[in-house]
Amino acid sequence: MSTHSDNGERQGKPVVYQVFTRLFGNTNSNNQPWGTVEQNGVGKFSDFTPKALEAIKSLGTSHIWYTGVPHHAVINEYTDFGISNDDPDVVKGRAGSPYAVKDYYNVNPDLADNPAKRLEEFEALIERTHSAGMKVIIDIVPNHVARDYQSLSAPEGTVDFGANDDTSVEYARDNSFYYVVNEAFQVPTADNYQPLGGEPHPLSDGKFDEFPAKWTGNGARAAQPDINDWYETVKVNYGVKPDGTYDFPMLPNEYSQKSIEEHAAFWKGKDLPDSWYKFRDIAHYWIDKGVDGFRFDMAEMVPVEFWSFLNSSIKQKAPDAFLLAEVYQPDKYRDYLHKGKMDYLYDKVGFYDTLKAIMQGKGKVTDLVAVHKEVSDIAPHMLHFLENHDEQRIASPDFAGSAERGKPALAVSALISSSPTLLYFGQDVGEDGSEETGFGDPTRTSIFDYVGVPAHQRFMNGGKFDGGQSTKVEKELHDFYKRVMSIAATNPAIVGEYQSLHSLNLGVENSAYSEQQFTFARVQDDHGFVVIANFSDAPVGKIEFTVPASVLGANNKTISLEPLLSHDSISLEKDDVNYRASLSLSGLETKVFAF
Repeated sequence: MSTHSDNGERQGKPVVYQVFTRLFGNTNSNNQPWGTVEQNGVGKFSDFTPKALEAIKSLGTSHIWYTGVPHHAVINEYTDFGISNDDPDVVKGRAGSPYAVKDYYNVNPDLADNPAKRLEEFEALIERTHSAGMKVIIDIVPNHVARDYQSLSAPEGTVDFGANDDTSVEYARDNSFYYVVNEAFQVPTADNYQPLGGEPHPLSDGKFDEFPAKWTGNGARAAQPDINDWYETVKVNYGVKPDGTYDFPMLPNEYSQKSIEEHAAFWKGKDLPDSWYKFRDIAHYWIDKGVDGFRFDMAEMVPVEFWSFLNSSIKQKAPDAFLLAEVYQPDKYRDYLHKGKMDYLYDKVGFYDTLKAIMQGKGKVTDLVAVHKEVSDIAPHMLHFLENHDEQRIASPDFAGSAERGKPALAVSALISSSPTLLYFGQDVGEDGSEETGFGDPTRTSIFDYVGVPAHQRFMNGGKFDGGQSTKVEKELHDFYKRVMSIAATNPAIVGEYQSLHSLNLGVENSAYSEQQFTFARVQDDHGFVVIANFSDAPVGKIEFTVPASVLGANNKTISLEPLLSHDSISLEKDDVNYRASLSLSGLETKVFAF
């Protein structure tokens, strides 16, 4: 009996599809290191056609995270549009880091067919995305801004970051930045690095005019940051004094249990650091434009009290806003969810890191069961992913060396929890991130340079998005992703109860089941599915596949389970309190059975 609806109606979990916006629609395949936009090409907002959006939605997508939308520092010449040129000495790569935002009230001019109309073009993309039945997420980067922040598009009365700062002191509560008093900024140097790969540029002279120097985005306090610091950015001051003490009201612990409305009421009428209001206004501006939520970069570097203030204000305005935070410190998870009112956090340090080790043949499934149990109280809020712009591509040699090794991991990651699953563009066709593009090393698709993404380009097939140029292996991988993500998006059991069956199956005598296989169930209202995944390259069998009668809600002598992936059904026989059947798995195979 199939437990998901016949029409594919969404009854499951959120699925976030992350696109690196300037790379997604690019059809240029030159990939010259440090190549200009003319040499290597760039994707546009207009590349997200109805056909492209339909292909994205076919992966179960509910939300598209358009990465790199806010106007960040770039090298291209846009002075005809009133945009000042950016200095390569404080820009990473040819195309610039999306996390060095230069103007929060406009969008990256590279992404527009007509840079003068860039904001209107993004607003049209928001409308197209909504018409395709999906929601829009963009980045907000609260911890830092570009060294040369300058908004051309801010609403009347808005004061730029730093415009009213008292630069004679290291810290003042309402300063936007921290200062290295009486010292000029010096560009960092390294023996093996030259901006733009050494290509001459009028502004590339080893100098950047900034006096006094500001603290760097990662908190480095030297006038000359290290080359490995986030030197292209400056840290925003939230009222945290240089000694780490707070210059704003503390949120009482009992607010962990209080509502959005109570959090908003707590902050009403309080005198708060100026940066808090600046970012509140930025978030509200984009909500008013139709954006449905935000991915907050390095949220753990900003006080949790600010998040209570910001997120309660967002939720008052847009109750269904999707708020996702990049947080890597497990001891802060519950504070950022309960006090900070985040909807979702990255489950990287526990789930992703453990799963990656298993994919590489270094870890045990028992460890994955344990780390998932550690967050059992907040599991629905812990977003799962196998790739994103910060992480290595699965197919890269430094990760797993083959996209096929991601197949059992996808099934486990996407189906074990009701938390959102994030897919990165190109992941579903096995992109390997091998392009030498300029700034940074391969294994991650570059976020700093202009580049074509080959496996994705083959799937894109000149805008048809039909896999017309994809290899047979790429097509099969894409089909597998679609099948798994359909279960995640439409099967109501995904929001039901989770039960690990790993230790039970590990303890069965005369069974080939080992630490390289994982079995679990999800149950909702006496229906559900059971997953058994093989992380080994080698086939395994015979496994004495064992499922408790209490999970299946059955008492018949035999019970038949139907397949949700491309495999056969299975018949199990009751043996005391469990049902059992012998089965085999091919290398890297996953089976999902519905009951």
